[in-house]
Amino acid sequence: MIFRRKPEPADMAKHGADEPSSRSGSPDGEGRASEDRSLLHQRLAVRELIDTEVSYLHMLQLCASDIRSRLQQLPQGDLDVLFSNIDDIIKVNSRFLHDLQETASKEEEQVQLVGNIFLEFQEELEQVYKVYCASYDQALLLVDTYRKEPELQRHIQGIVEAVVPQAGSSGLSFLLVIPLQRITRYPLLLQKILENTVPDASAYPVLQRAVSALQDVNTNINEYKMRKEVASKYTKVEQLTLRERLARINTHTLSKKTTRLSQLLKQEAGLIPRTEDKEFDDLEERFQWVSLCVTELKNNVAAYLDNLQAFLYFRPHEYNLDIPEGPAVQYCNLARDLHLEAFLKFKQRLEGLVWQPLCSLAKALLGPQNLIKKRLDKLLDFERVEEKLLEVGSVTYQEEAARHTYQALNSLLVAELPQFNQLVMQWLGQILRTFVTLQRDLAKQVLQRAEGSMAQLPHHHVPEPAFRKLVEDALGRTSNQLRSFQETFEKVLPPPTTQPLLPGSERQVQALLSRHGPGKLYQVTSNISGTGTLDLTLPRGQIVAILQNKDTKGNSGRWLVDTGGHRGYVPAGKLQLYHVVPSAEELRRQAGLNKDPRCLTPEPSPAPVPSIPTVNQVIAAYPFVARSSHEVSLQAGQPVTILEAQDKKGNPEWSLVEVNGQRGYVPSGFLARARSPVLWGWSVPS
Repeated sequence: MIFRRKPEPADMAKHGADEPSSRSGSPDGEGRASEDRSLLHQRLAVRELIDTEVSYLHMLQLCASDIRSRLQQLPQGDLDVLFSNIDDIIKVNSRFLHDLQETASKEEEQVQLVGNIFLEFQEELEQVYKVYCASYDQALLLVDTYRKEPELQRHIQGIVEAVVPQAGSSGLSFLLVIPLQRITRYPLLLQKILENTVPDASAYPVLQRAVSALQDVNTNINEYKMRKEVASKYTKVEQLTLRERLARINTHTLSKKTTRLSQLLKQEAGLIPRTEDKEFDDLEERFQWVSLCVTELKNNVAAYLDNLQAFLYFRPHEYNLDIPEGPAVQYCNLARDLHLEAFLKFKQRLEGLVWQPLCSLAKALLGPQNLIKKRLDKLLDFERVEEKLLEVGSVTYQEEAARHTYQALNSLLVAELPQFNQLVMQWLGQILRTFVTLQRDLAKQVLQRAEGSMAQLPHHHVPEPAFRKLVEDALGRTSNQLRSFQETFEKVLPPPTTQPLLPGSERQVQALLSRHGPGKLYQVTSNISGTGTLDLTLPRGQIVAILQNKDTKGNSGRWLVDTGGHRGYVPAGKLQLYHVVPSAEELRRQAGLNKDPRCLTPEPSPAPVPSIPTVNQVIAAYPFVARSSHEVSLQAGQPVTILEAQDKKGNPEWSLVEVNGQRGYVPSGFLARARSPVLWGWSVPS
């Protein structure tokens, strides 16, 4: 910084020795000397402002570059708190210093220009410094935490002293407080310049406004810091147990809550007026609407993810369809490709780019919601204190603090809710745009992967209207088939399940079979306790034969049954048709019989009679078309040799047979035998 040299006091004294002594004692001479001294002090004050600004900016740059870059072992979150928005401060103060240095070339107007520069940068300085000051206390808490770890503290102290030796033992604390000291010093530096400016100078009112503006900046920063402290106190959402909540109840909290409830009841009853704040009410309504949008979108995305997970759970391409070629193979290859890559990647991107940001956004709403709730409580306290102030004229320190707390909360919400609502809407819009983009990318990938497979399909050359008609016709036929199958299925009773027989009941079953036949046999599904004289008491698993499907009064809910020794009534709901399954011995015995069914002779055996033909040579009662390599086709009346009367899992509904030298499974119900003498004295219809 270069100034035009002015007479120094020593030069003035030397020059004065050569002048007549009468001039030094004149009023004009004293006035000029005083004016020169004021001008000198003014220039020195301006120089001090600029020189200290250069040193201050250099210190900030050291913090942002050298020190912060060497503290990379600290978590990024800690660095963000320690250095806050120091980069924004550097940008603003760099432009601020550049404009101050530009005034050096305009010496006569420099002071006025300095005042105007402060007025121009008033809002920017307030914006950046209030953010830094609001996080300063949290930064000090981190510094105190580091002091409890000696090794980490020595490492941090060594870095600070290597870059800024004058920091001394204070370390980080010395650096962190510098921006606070600088913003509070601006009014003092301006005041010093103002004191050395004559009141009738054109720069005097500009400097006055600049001093007042910087004082307002510091006042606003303090108020903002206080509001942030109140907000940080009430935005904490604690998950407390009932015991912890009860432990916090004391006489003070009970008195406070009782007073608030009384105040609220008086307002609801119309005994006292309620404070109206149209501006805040509109902001709160907007916030609640935005919160509802976030909640609804989160619920919809959660349901979408659940459905997507259910869709990915089914993998039809992993099942063996026993179709060696054709569209089914192409479909399986395409489905495998989509499941393993396209859909899986889409789900991961959806969770990372939509679901997680949406959850973070919903979590960010909790703080303002809690603040709004606390504002209502503090408003009730504020109204009560205002009533007391009107009645008595004075309030206690605690009551005055309650007033300030409400005012701070209200000011914070009114100032920041509009920005918060706007930010949430922008965030929501970005999430929705991301969701649409992911859907579009998925559709594009599916079409690209399916192009090759679609070209090999038999109907790829069919125009779209004709293809739609083809699909509709195919779906209509399939729907009719399903409806017909459903009607047929509803007419047929489901296959009964077999309960284990009670020990020693084989002979009883044999006796009931020989007396009543298999179609009359039922099994008890749960214990029966007879209450009437003709009611039976039977254990679960007991085999009985039905004699009549109603009692003497025509009640179809009570059946008359025979246990092989006693007869009586039992509830029909506790009976199910007994399905006789041939034992392994019976199957081996039957396999050793003559293949000619007419040469079969019954032999006594304790094994129950099966519901399918018990001979190894039968005929096909109905035609059957094999659907896989494990099955064989049948023609009605074709001779069939039974190898096993059940499948490998013991299911008697399928039988392993041999037809024309081919082996495979066929439905047991499709087999029958010619009329001939059979076991147990009854015949099986063909």
